[in-house]
Amino acid sequence: MVRLSESQRASRPLVLLVGPTAVGKSEIGLRLAQALETDLLTADSRQVYRGMDIATDKPTPEQRQGVPHRLIDLVDPDESFNAGQYRRLARQEIERLYGEGRLPLIVGGTGLYVRTLIHGLCDAPRADHSYRESLLQEARAKGGYFLHRELTRVDPESAVRLHPHDEVKIVRALEVYHLSGQRLSDVQRQHRLAEQEFSVLLIGLNRDRAQLYRRIDERVESMFARGVVEETERLLADGYGRELGAMKGLGYQQVAGYLAGEYDRAEALRLLKRDTRHFAKRQLTWFRKEPGLRWYELTEQDRSEDVAGRLLEMIRSFVQDLAPRRPEGLPYPSLTMEQESTA
Repeated sequence: MVRLSESQRASRPLVLLVGPTAVGKSEIGLRLAQALETDLLTADSRQVYRGMDIATDKPTPEQRQGVPHRLIDLVDPDESFNAGQYRRLARQEIERLYGEGRLPLIVGGTGLYVRTLIHGLCDAPRADHSYRESLLQEARAKGGYFLHRELTRVDPESAVRLHPHDEVKIVRALEVYHLSGQRLSDVQRQHRLAEQEFSVLLIGLNRDRAQLYRRIDERVESMFARGVVEETERLLADGYGRELGAMKGLGYQQVAGYLAGEYDRAEALRLLKRDTRHFAKRQLTWFRKEPGLRWYELTEQDRSEDVAGRLLEMIRSFVQDLAPRRPEGLPYPSLTMEQESTA
């Protein structure tokens, strides 16, 4: 158990456990939360959606009974949700835990959520909805890869990081360039140099690529065995169409194509394995650019309880070494609703 003293709370410690999908974050994070006697705060842009459980690998009811999981099941699949909203809700949970003398633990693989929480929101222009609509109309006329090709032309670094189907983030990157003349990748790089609100211990989990890909294949096969096809059928029947951003996520996109008769079940399985491996590669590329991240390489022989034990010692040392970063009682600035809406 780790309880924060008054001086340690003044340093605003924050522990984050990140890494690619299927690396083992959830099980190790669960054991860490149990040992720390704290809640597990999730940083996953897909687990925020209600009713999307299997393809997002959401924690089971049994796991949630053992350790409270926060920041999941926040909105319906047809509701919008962004990094600014995530940051606001995450900071509320973090402040609650500080008030209880407990150490906040963030676990997840959505790099944008992690970066926004640590560094705050970029000083980027507000949304221009008319420009967004014109981009989407042009994309419908010129084909699905038009937006990604445009982003490659003006901001190749962001284009490499974003999947061609990630329409929301691609449009935002093009919008930033259109309105400010700056590449979003440059804006984000400059922003990362700003002072952090928290004292951060950022731990990244990784595995040998062949081992990670094998675990991804096993997870995908498990999703099909546990009913991801039936889950997708239910979502479609409830009126959540394939055009929604939530339904374009891994699992639902590939299964929806199978249900539409575009290919057979075996091909859906193959596509999901392939696309998940590509996603894991993009996650690793993102986190490798995160300053101060401490990598922990996992092997086949590592048991989650042993890894959690070693990480717990790292966390205890981190907390013990903390010194107050600013006078107690001096608040950090809060986000305004206007700033949140631009994330």
